[in-house]
Amino acid sequence: MKDPLRSTSETQAPPRPSFELRALFSFRKSGPRLPVACRAAFSIGLPVAIGWAVGDVSAGLMATIGALTSLYASDRPYANRAWVLAGIALSFSVIVTLGVWAQQWPVMAVPLVVVIAMAATFVCHSLRIGPPGAYMFTLACAAATAIPVPVDRVGWLVLGGGTVSWLVHMSGALIAPRGPETSAVAAAAQAVARFAQTSGIGAKDRPRHEAALALHDAWAALVTFQPADGRTDNALTRLRALNRELHIIFAACVSADDSLAATPETLAKRAREIGAETRTLGEGVNDVQVPLGRLRTSHLLLENLTLYSPASGVTMRVGIAVAIAGAIGAALSLERAYWAMAAAVLVLHMGLDWARTLQRGLERTVGTLIGLVLAGAILAVHPTGLWLVATLMCLQFLIEMLVTRNYALAVVFVTCIALVIASDDHALRDPAVLLWARAIDTAIGCGVGLLVHALFGPRGAPVSLHQQIARTLVTAQTALDHVAAADVTSDEALHVRRELQHGIFRLVTSYEANTGGFARDPAIDERMWPTVVATQRLGYKILAACWSIESVGSSSPAHLAREELANVNAALSKLITAVHDGTGPITPHELSDFLKDEIRDLSDSLVPYRSTPARGTR
Repeated sequence: MKDPLRSTSETQAPPRPSFELRALFSFRKSGPRLPVACRAAFSIGLPVAIGWAVGDVSAGLMATIGALTSLYASDRPYANRAWVLAGIALSFSVIVTLGVWAQQWPVMAVPLVVVIAMAATFVCHSLRIGPPGAYMFTLACAAATAIPVPVDRVGWLVLGGGTVSWLVHMSGALIAPRGPETSAVAAAAQAVARFAQTSGIGAKDRPRHEAALALHDAWAALVTFQPADGRTDNALTRLRALNRELHIIFAACVSADDSLAATPETLAKRAREIGAETRTLGEGVNDVQVPLGRLRTSHLLLENLTLYSPASGVTMRVGIAVAIAGAIGAALSLERAYWAMAAAVLVLHMGLDWARTLQRGLERTVGTLIGLVLAGAILAVHPTGLWLVATLMCLQFLIEMLVTRNYALAVVFVTCIALVIASDDHALRDPAVLLWARAIDTAIGCGVGLLVHALFGPRGAPVSLHQQIARTLVTAQTALDHVAAADVTSDEALHVRRELQHGIFRLVTSYEANTGGFARDPAIDERMWPTVVATQRLGYKILAACWSIESVGSSSPAHLAREELANVNAALSKLITAVHDGTGPITPHELSDFLKDEIRDLSDSLVPYRSTPARGTR
């Protein structure tokens, strides 16, 4: 099974993100979206249907703001999802109430939207909450500043829509109580099988990283997002055991140990079998040792609560853009200036690099312009009653099916549904006025968002790539001490293992931030890609040793003698200094077989470059 380590000098850096017009006409691969689309369609249709049944369609349309709750937490286990969705539904209710309340003091409208947009962006970016992220919270607040509805009524209507969405979202628990956890483990099994199949070839860096991410997500579902009281059942215990076995298979593939009888084909086959076993869970097993899962919410928030963190940078840009877009709307007396503020947030809130931000702005603008034509046709027909319900459900279904495949096409239907809801079930005497206003507001918002990103966009990661590599290697040294002592399951060891995994993931995001933004010299960071890959290989090898020791005990072949540990630590210390100072390759001490290839490969990959300390790292 031994696979000669392919030098990272042969590893080509991933292409820098670029602006592509063809993305407007192509479809990306996507995971299953049908359950999400059906759930979103019913969540938005039911409040309107209830409003129609009681003779108040306008109230039903207002409640659809709360129905936006359905767009979040789709991958969370149901016990955790219940609390998250309840918090989101309540947040929408409070935000909309504040927006309507601010109508009494028009001068407060823009500052309120700025505060809500910044708070939502910081939380969503810090906790890695994917699309729609902060956008929907900002849109709800901004729209509420222009909705003519009593302040004492609107909060209850929105909360009612959120309650309907909560019930629809949670209905899956009646059919498959452990469905999200099962899906996460099945996805990890597929990723590990792909990695095992490529472990005998040379190009295994990307499959290995994808498998590690999938396993990390699975442990988050199985550990992090489970109730704090530690309650388990037969299905959860069994899924944890299966995922632990997957991680041991992953470790075996990383180690490529000759002492293992299993071939890559055998390991890949077993990983696929585990994926199949998730569909028919048998009897449970005794509780197994599990990792700590994803970093806790409080840790992630505190980690980003610094001036130069990525979340703080995105939050600052969103705040500036919303303030400018709102000021322009007020200066031009735009009737629906909230569209401009929402469009600015949409362009910026994900914290993308310049190329992808420009791409997002173009897709939003083109999709909106085409959507205005379709919206005009729908408004001219003016569907009412159950036809209105069916129209909204179809539009929401199409949005969710398309948003991960072709964003511009999804925006076509986003524009339609927004305008149909904004019409408040009234026939418009002059729809062209509304459509023209939407076009102007979108152009202003996207333009402001792009301008703010161009002026205040990141000039590289807040922690330089050299610094991030050095930090990861320091954590690797600490993890090695636990490997040498065969102490990999104590609380301290589990925290170190999690921090090392977290550091490996951050290497990629740091690299992308330096090469995709307005870095002073992105070519230097591009030459660092082999060092990034070599550091990942070394980190994964140490983590694999931890899993090996955990599975077979202190007799693991990864166990280091004291002298061997000293030599490895000395070599790593030299590498850390070389990386930090930006010097070239080093000559490591005589090393044992464990990590010898990884350390030499890392040394050979070093790019001479005298770096300056990163901001905030002293």
